[in-house]
Amino acid sequence: MLKSKKLLQQFAKEYANFTPTNFKLKRALVVTKLSRYEFEQQRNPQLSREQLEKKLRDRGTDVEMILYLHNLHKDFEKRVVQSFQDVGCEVKMASRLEFRSSLSKDVMRWADVIVPVGGDGTFLLSAGRASPLFALSQQKTPIVGFNSDPLHSEGRLMLPKHYSDNPADAVARIKSGDFKWMHRSRVRTTFLGNNGEIPESTDLFRHIEVKMEQVTTKPELLDQNMARKYKARMKRVLPYLALNEVFIGEHLSARVSHLQLVLDHQDVVNKTKCSGLCVSTGTGSTSWHTSINRITSRCVEDLLKSLPNSSLPDLSTLLASSEEIAQQYNRNLLFAPDDPRLCYSVREQICVGVWPMPKTFKERDFGQSVFVKSHCLDANLVIDGSIMYPFNDGAKALLEVHPEDALLTIALD
Repeated sequence: MLKSKKLLQQFAKEYANFTPTNFKLKRALVVTKLSRYEFEQQRNPQLSREQLEKKLRDRGTDVEMILYLHNLHKDFEKRVVQSFQDVGCEVKMASRLEFRSSLSKDVMRWADVIVPVGGDGTFLLSAGRASPLFALSQQKTPIVGFNSDPLHSEGRLMLPKHYSDNPADAVARIKSGDFKWMHRSRVRTTFLGNNGEIPESTDLFRHIEVKMEQVTTKPELLDQNMARKYKARMKRVLPYLALNEVFIGEHLSARVSHLQLVLDHQDVVNKTKCSGLCVSTGTGSTSWHTSINRITSRCVEDLLKSLPNSSLPDLSTLLASSEEIAQQYNRNLLFAPDDPRLCYSVREQICVGVWPMPKTFKERDFGQSVFVKSHCLDANLVIDGSIMYPFNDGAKALLEVHPEDALLTIALD
């Protein structure tokens, strides 16, 4: 605990070096979500509006609801744009699909702030493209997100839901400087190998290959200690930083993932067979990390009933509090967005026979770095559920947190 506090203090000092001292809101880039209706239009470009709606109804889709949600988002989007224009801010807009293009680099450099409007998915996309590694720029462009539909979207990464009722209040506070800066740690992924090459990735949103990585990062020689330890000559940093998590596992979810892990460059090689590995940030601890590790009141009850003397009065009291115990346990899974540590979670680890190796290997723990080697047949490394790289037998990756990679966001109460 003392070590983690010192690490947090060290990172806090370094974060200060990346905090703007003369931020002025003059130009805003609004990134809009792709509504379900727009998605269906893009899937069926040959159909007229009437033909598309008939096709959707024929397959049982509630067309009125998706049109309602589409219009709800578009109306809110206009309100956000107008709010920025009302304070004298120049606004440019980019759809979620457009913003995935490498052409967005120039627009990002133009903007004083990036404003995703929609839900957490749109925020994660904006954060990924605001990476200094991706944008080829040391400029830190802050992000502030607006939840366009707080009734149907949790929007944990967005501003508090009351700003969805009146976005002009939030924009006025940002313009006047009445806000706090928040630094959110991100995962840097580095491939290790002997030739410095990285495979082409796949954009999971559009299901197409992304070929820009080969020109945006350069291979580097590993130092002697790292080269000897991980049996590799070269390293290559991926241009995408993970705000939530990096997942590694077999493409076919029913197939066992066979992985080796080294934590914090220790000498112990941990071998596991499981359903995949999730390496999460503090921001991501509210998402997949919690879904993997959370327990229910039923789990608490079953555990308590399995204890000796399970008929004792004190145990009855605990059983009556099973829901409260489960909720407290799940709350304790969360950690701060600016925490410099990673938390890895092994999904459904096989714990029979010789597995895991060694037997003391924990299925969940914190660390500053996680080295992973694949022994999988058809696996992938996936960044924020968005960008996917092949990660098959022999592939090696190092996952780390660096203070200069942190996402700069605007926070309001």
